Amino acid sequence: MKVKKAATILFSRQLLILPAVYFSFPFFIFAQDTAHVKTSDTIHATTPDTSVSESAIKSKVIYSARDSMRMDLDSQKVFLYGEGNVKYEELELNADYIEFNMKTNIAFSRGARDSSGNVRLDSAGNAIGDPVFKQGEKSFDAKEITYNFETKKGKIREITTVEGEAFIHARDAKKDTGDVYYVKNGRYTTCDLEHPHFYIKTTKLKVIPDDKIISGPAYVVIGDVPLPLVLPFGIFPNKTGRKSGVLIPFYGESNLGYFLKDGGYYFGMSDFFDLALRGDFYSKGSFGVKTHSNYIRRYKYSGNVQLSYSNIQISEKEFPDYSRTQDFFLRWSHMQDAKASPTSRFSANVNAGTSTYQKYNSYNANDYLSNTFQSNIAWNKSWQGSPNNLSINASHSQNTKTKIVDVTLPDAAFTMGRRFPFKRRDFVGKPNVIDKIGISPSFNAKNFIRMDSAFFKDPYFVNKLSDRMQNGIKASAPITTSWNLGPLIFSPSISANAYGYFQTIHKRWDADSSRVFTDTLRTFKYGYDYSTSLTTSTKLYGMFAFRHGIVKAIRHVMTPSASLSWRPDFSQKQYGFYEDVQTNTFGNTQSYSIFQNGIFGSPASGKSGVITLGLDNNLEMKLRPAKKDTSTKDRKIVLIDNLRIASSYNIAAENFNWSTTNLSARTRLFKKVDITLSSVLDPYAYDNVLKKRIEKFEYQVNGKLYRLTDAAFALSTSLRSLTQKKTAKTTGKKTVKKNVDELNYIMSHPDYYVDFNVPWDLAVNYNVVYSKPGASDTVIQSFTFSGNVNVTEKWKVGFRSGFDFVKKNFTFTSFDIYRDLHCWEMHLNWIPFGFRRSYMLTLNVKASVLQDLKLERKRDWYDYN
Repeated sequence: MKVKKAATILFSRQLLILPAVYFSFPFFIFAQDTAHVKTSDTIHATTPDTSVSESAIKSKVIYSARDSMRMDLDSQKVFLYGEGNVKYEELELNADYIEFNMKTNIAFSRGARDSSGNVRLDSAGNAIGDPVFKQGEKSFDAKEITYNFETKKGKIREITTVEGEAFIHARDAKKDTGDVYYVKNGRYTTCDLEHPHFYIKTTKLKVIPDDKIISGPAYVVIGDVPLPLVLPFGIFPNKTGRKSGVLIPFYGESNLGYFLKDGGYYFGMSDFFDLALRGDFYSKGSFGVKTHSNYIRRYKYSGNVQLSYSNIQISEKEFPDYSRTQDFFLRWSHMQDAKASPTSRFSANVNAGTSTYQKYNSYNANDYLSNTFQSNIAWNKSWQGSPNNLSINASHSQNTKTKIVDVTLPDAAFTMGRRFPFKRRDFVGKPNVIDKIGISPSFNAKNFIRMDSAFFKDPYFVNKLSDRMQNGIKASAPITTSWNLGPLIFSPSISANAYGYFQTIHKRWDADSSRVFTDTLRTFKYGYDYSTSLTTSTKLYGMFAFRHGIVKAIRHVMTPSASLSWRPDFSQKQYGFYEDVQTNTFGNTQSYSIFQNGIFGSPASGKSGVITLGLDNNLEMKLRPAKKDTSTKDRKIVLIDNLRIASSYNIAAENFNWSTTNLSARTRLFKKVDITLSSVLDPYAYDNVLKKRIEKFEYQVNGKLYRLTDAAFALSTSLRSLTQKKTAKTTGKKTVKKNVDELNYIMSHPDYYVDFNVPWDLAVNYNVVYSKPGASDTVIQSFTFSGNVNVTEKWKVGFRSGFDFVKKNFTFTSFDIYRDLHCWEMHLNWIPFGFRRSYMLTLNVKASVLQDLKLERKRDWYDYN
């Protein structure tokens, strides 16, 4: 009877030349009384090197077995039973049964067998102890393995191995000395099941590790059903890292004709840079070109560039519905690593192109619904140990509705940290008013130009750019301090500004044409202004306590504030910033600023002495613990987060001394629902005949205290279920472990991934905007919602819609339906109505190595319009 106890014996090939008597003694002990051999025991034997055979293995071979180990001295074979293990250099073999011939250096392994010789199965029906062969990081499973440790050649039966994202199944395979595998009747798949959902069946297969996989004649099998998709040969990349290759287009038919889309070539140039060139071609003349490039330097910077051009031609020139649009779009994102430089940082986020590109070419709902493109390129510089900072920006803003393009280049700003020039050194005690006088100088230079689509059509628009430019420099020096007087906090301040412009204007009256002409003078002039203010504020607390009930107390916090600001009239002649011009034949004149087109504005006209009053309110409720609640802590509920009312009175103005009164409030109910309200109340009346605001109070004309000119109400909430606990995140492309690089990629490409960890989420928004500045009013009222829900563990539905109560029509509506098919996935994007009415159905393999194995059916928006 054999004792089932693990034992390990370390052999050297040099033992083979010793007489049998030399090592019969230790094996006699092992065979007769294995209970005396500990689990960690190792038996060593050596012999002089002069007698070693030329075919001897130079490194040591380590054997182990969980059940038992037997040695046949006549045939020089070792038999391992129960979780057998053989290690040699970087090679490792595991199996329930291993037979090793020390004379030929050949190992044979297989899985467990019962007394009848049949394969033993576990409770799940899987074979027990099948061989697993490992070489470095590579491994494969098999039913039987015969391997020569000296020549490093082997024969494998029913092999399953992983090569990159692919799995290779074969009945018979051979391994040569160069680690190249030759497979007969193999199956190539990216499905990780023992019986895959699909595979490419081939008669011959050559696997070159970390290079490529070459197949002979092959055909595609899905669900064990052979398809008439025959390949005379195949080459599958198996090299880690980026690889260059052809991007297979997909084909179809639409109103633009038969098409080939997204075909091109990918250049995997290096680990730091790549480039993808794609094109779309239609039989009726439309085409498009797209480029995409990623770049990265570890610990320095990373980014990507996308440039697209499209030429869409609908119908024929001879028909009245013919149209042709030429569009382009540029996206550039650049981010500097925080470790690259502690004192300087460069970043870029560019989104620029023609106004109609997203309308006609984008399949992203957010891009299509957005009517504003913005770009910014920034460089910031700071100095260690100094509060000073320098920033240089170039920005761009484009409105697709108005076709207005605003470009600011450059926008340079130098700011100095707050300094206290009168602060005493080494003083003891609290600082006084003089100590707290602080100054924060800043300098700004900016160049701005505004253009529209018609301006670009002018063939001489480049020469006219200078006429549209607004540029100048500005220096500011705010001086502030503060002191306390009982519960009141007083904060006086003085603000001084200087403006410098490289062009001014001069207006002149022309008697012949009875018109006012404006001349631009190319000369440098400067202006300045200053103002002073005094602000005071305090806090008032009110508490109302309840002796009984769940409500313990209600607290009201009021923050009243008042300020007085004064500014002289800089339109007076003594400053020279304003001039007068005749405006009609009666000799009437009008004052204007020579800096009227200045980018930073001009010194203000009119004396100002404004008293501003404001009141902020906060209302909270404290609740006692419920009787059934195990917690003994009180709960605090915010009833009103902030309710503000503010108005002002200009004591220096000649008319319309009172400003409008602004009210705003916000709160959050149940920690889920956000509510915001705002309104503008005008104390002066509006004359419907004169169609202007008159200097009479609304109370005098209509008996009302105020006239409501603007109001807005917004209600929003965002709900989601608890996140499911999983070790990995299942996505539409692959299972992504939570490491930094992959999470960054997900954040950069959110449309590529589907997250099943959140069973459902919902976002709801309701907005009402009322405006009545004059006699007529306008109302905007809409309700929008969006969300996702996991119908099952494999089905996910996303939706987005809403309703416009004024137009009595649905807002942009779309549905995204996703089905996880294990190694495949299905994605349906459907826009049921509206200008973007369309659908796209995609059925594809998840693995990127077979990304071109897919089926697409779509109908674009222009097929319906």
